Amino acid sequence: MEVTAYRCNGALNVELCGELDHHAAACARRELDAAIAADTNCDVILNMSRVTFMDSSGLGVLLGRYKRVAANGGKMYIYGASRTVDKLLRMSGIYSLIERIG
Repeated sequence: MEVTAYRCNGALNVELCGELDHHAAACARRELDAAIAADTNCDVILNMSRVTFMDSSGLGVLLGRYKRVAANGGKMYIYGASRTVDKLLRMSGIYSLIERIG
C-alpha cells in the first residue's frame, strides 16, 4: 500500500494505491496518521481510485482516521473507489460517515 498526501485547495488529499487489507493496514494507518497530524484542522479527501482490494481491516483504517479528522473539526471524503471497493463501503454503511464525492 502506497500513501501519497499533498495539500490542494485547502484540503489534505491522500492517494491510496494497492491493497488495503490486514497485511497493509498497519503501514497505511501510520502513514495516514502522520499526514493528518501534520495538517490538522482540515478536510481530508481520500482518492481510492488505485485501491485494488480492501477488506474489513481497511474499513477499520478508514473509520479510525475518520474519528481523528472529525475530532479536529474536519470532514472526510472518499473519491474514485472501484466498483468492488465501493460495494464494500456501501455494505458497511461507511458512507453515512464519510461522504462519497465524484
